Amino acid sequence: MDVLNNWERWKEFLGNQVDKAQAMGISQERITEVATKMGDYLASKIDPKNEQERLLKDLWDNANEEEQHTLASLMVKMTEKAH
Repeated sequence: MDVLNNWERWKEFLGNQVDKAQAMGISQERITEVATKMGDYLASKIDPKNEQERLLKDLWDNANEEEQHTLASLMVKMTEKAH
């Protein structure tokens, strides 16, 4: 995923996906559930490309399921405020 090479592009991409989901009427909780699954995938399959992604991966790897859900929720909120 080319978008993972740049932190700002990643936030913009994620924010655009959140906007699309909200426009389709998908609930905030469901968006966070999907973001949590995406976090699981990225943490296990994708090598971090920058310092921010490395920090997120380290946090994810050391978090329990509830904390991962919180991290995913925070990422969604961060992207909503970014644009």
